[in-house]
Amino acid sequence: MGQLSNSYYRLLILPFTLIVAIKKFKESDEDEIAKKTIMREVKMLRLLKYKNIVLLKEAFKRKGRLYLVFEYVERNLLEVLEDNAVGIDPKRLRLFIYQIIKGVTFCHKNYVVHRDIKPENLLINPKDNSLKICDFGFSRPLPQTF
Repeated sequence: MGQLSNSYYRLLILPFTLIVAIKKFKESDEDEIAKKTIMREVKMLRLLKYKNIVLLKEAFKRKGRLYLVFEYVERNLLEVLEDNAVGIDPKRLRLFIYQIIKGVTFCHKNYVVHRDIKPENLLINPKDNSLKICDFGFSRPLPQTF
């Protein structure tokens, strides 16, 4: 298992050769605000199943810590931007924008507002330039009459 950031890990599961990302949270039973944010993220991701939204595969608790298991997506848009100091090819950029609009539209049709769209929360698969929105911790449900 390789650590991707402070709370994300990449895990290779054999014999299936399945690579997943694991988001590990500190003990949340004592911090009500953190617990509420985590549970909101889980609730929203279970509701939102779409090709441009990261897939939550599993959520479990072990030894007082909560773990979220996601599909693994290799990069985020910030990393792509940093690697392309002169800018992203216009055709590729249009594809990214199109996918962001599709993902956000799906959220809004399901009465969810993300509230934290930024390059770090836009995952990119460099093999096919597919984009997925992640990190729904700040998201909120919209009233059904919206």
